[in-house]
Amino acid sequence: MGKIPHPDEEGIVINCGVITVSDTRTKETDRSGKLIQELLHQANCKVVTYTIVKDDPIQIKEQLKLLDSNREIDCLIFNGGTGIAPRDTTYDALASMLEKTLPGFGELFRMMSYQEVGSRAMASRAIAGIYKNKLIFSLPGSTNAVKLACQELILPELEHLVKQLRS
Repeated sequence: MGKIPHPDEEGIVINCGVITVSDTRTKETDRSGKLIQELLHQANCKVVTYTIVKDDPIQIKEQLKLLDSNREIDCLIFNGGTGIAPRDTTYDALASMLEKTLPGFGELFRMMSYQEVGSRAMASRAIAGIYKNKLIFSLPGSTNAVKLACQELILPELEHLVKQLRS
């Protein structure tokens, strides 16, 4: 796992939602969505919702608004639809709704991806930010990308970021 630069004193319960964006995946075939849930559970986070939505900007935005009404959710992790293909619309939908962005997340993710997949990493439009006091992460749909982002970037900082939002 990634380095934790300043560990927090006491643990807190972090409630998360996992949203897979795909025109083809089902709950049975969604390996990346399952992996995110497993990694969150291993990190003692609670997965309070999991769903799959079509790669359609209206459906993605509606899902974000719907989950905003759940006050117990601290973090939403989207996976899929971050490339540049015509049906890859997750970045566009979420970027237009984020109130604050965490540009370092996308920059670090692409840098780390570059070490694994080379220059192809430039096509990733992974993004993170804040929407109505919730952390939002948007990852590629690849299982390797999900593992990298969760283990090396999201989970080492999740508690610290949630505490900042709660303060």
